[in-house]
Amino acid sequence: MHFEERDCGDFRIYGGALDAPGSGFLAAVVVMQVRGVRGEPVTVFRDESLSAGHRFKDARSALRFAMEAGRHAVPEHTVPVAADS
Repeated sequence: MHFEERDCGDFRIYGGALDAPGSGFLAAVVVMQVRGVRGEPVTVFRDESLSAGHRFKDARSALRFAMEAGRHAVPEHTVPVAADS
């Protein structure tokens, strides 16, 4: 398993490349609102089998797809806080 996280305004994107049964990797993402909410962070988007469970050949491709899906789930007016790609 390979994971990456990135802050994007009030949100945090958690992307994952999960080992698929047999071979390859599945892309997964969770987007949480971590600022501007009272109490605990709130999950605003979650998909543990992006692209209908498509198996990616390598972890890097699955992770890139997951992080991009997370960015699309964040409201458009939000500006990334930390981008290290």
